[in-house]
Amino acid sequence: MKKIQVCGMGCQKCGKLYENAEAAAKELGIEYTIEKVSDMAEIVAMGVMTTPALVVDGVLKSAGRIPGVEHIKGFLK
Repeated sequence: MKKIQVCGMGCQKCGKLYENAEAAAKELGIEYTIEKVSDMAEIVAMGVMTTPALVVDGVLKSAGRIPGVEHIKGFLK
């Protein structure tokens, strides 16, 4: 099961990244959990310096931008 985390303070961009990540996981038909991380101390502890950020299984995959669904699928495979 993939653990997907979207890091950010709840802005519109963070919401879009969450939607894209969830759509990518559903399209791939994989088992996953997805969560929003808004605690700044936790975000920094993950190594994230700019948001929105996407973390998959504890590995930072994207920061400071909103990758599209197809791009995120690559991160999840």
